[in-house]
Amino acid sequence: MIRMLHTADWHIDAPLREFTDLQRRELRASLLELPGKIADLCAREGCDLVLLCGDVFDGPYTREGYEAVYRALERMAVPVFITPGNHDPYGENSVWAREIWPDNVYLFRKNELTTYTVEELDCCVYGAAFTSHECPPLLPGFHADCEERHAILMLHGDPVNPASPYNPVTAAQLRDVGVDYTALGHIHAQGSFSAGAGICAWPGCPMGRGFDEAGEKGVIIAELDETVSARFVPLDTPRFFDLEVQLDGDPRQALAAVLPAVGNDHFYRVTLTGSCPGLDIRALDNSFPLFANLELRDRTQAHRDPWESAGEDTLEGVFFRKLRETRIHAGEDDRRRIDMAAKLARTLLDGQEVTLP
Repeated sequence: MIRMLHTADWHIDAPLREFTDLQRRELRASLLELPGKIADLCAREGCDLVLLCGDVFDGPYTREGYEAVYRALERMAVPVFITPGNHDPYGENSVWAREIWPDNVYLFRKNELTTYTVEELDCCVYGAAFTSHECPPLLPGFHADCEERHAILMLHGDPVNPASPYNPVTAAQLRDVGVDYTALGHIHAQGSFSAGAGICAWPGCPMGRGFDEAGEKGVIIAELDETVSARFVPLDTPRFFDLEVQLDGDPRQALAAVLPAVGNDHFYRVTLTGSCPGLDIRALDNSFPLFANLELRDRTQAHRDPWESAGEDTLEGVFFRKLRETRIHAGEDDRRRIDMAAKLARTLLDGQEVTLP
């Protein structure tokens, strides 16, 4: 059996421009710790090799960033295969050519598929490098012809958009290439699909850098034996959560219902909708001091009496007038339901979304 750690899109030395100075320092520190965390996981899982599928760096690199990556790759102490991506393409002035790398690192340098053989694992690894910021499709016409028991393909490529300028990869292309596992990088959310007799998977980025990269992030541990398997392993890194809360009563209670019971340093952006007379965003924010990276966005509308148009000579007025007349003769439970119906109708007519109770 071969156990592989599949990762991509570290984006070391990303600029993180949209954050405050304090947030930027903390996120940069977390990015620099990321390679070491992945090296630790590699050891804990007893991996036989590592597939690092591009965009390790975000562009221009720093000495600090390079050293963090170097130390982690060396500590992995197993073969590490790297396919440079669109943010860190291989070239004479790239980090890959200008710097030295540990002896266990195998770097793909050409913009065409080539192969390394790992005799002790009875496998071969195919890969290619981006040599510029875009890359045409690399798979047409390719077929694995190695004699080893297992064949692995790794690329930085786009499995989502067949017209992508970033080496699009499709299930049709992979159906007959003859590999057991295809490891991709580039897309920042995890995913996979069946590829002939094997699997094509991408782990997403191991750490989010904004609300467009929300939720749990990590790497893939894949195993090759008689069958092929892949499982996602989340990492302990800062996370981003983009939430929405419809206010109808105590705003603090509504916000507490969607936030964790214990404060943390994750990033939460909460959009407040509905209506809440006299909403004080600053006071609401200050009532959650243990969430250092909480951002509240006020999208509430002024409270309106749902019955205010009942006297109008319009279709809307007729609707609310008939509803109010029904309410007069209803029992207590039915009145509550009618009041709720009027409130929901008022909200919808004002162009807001509603959450059904």
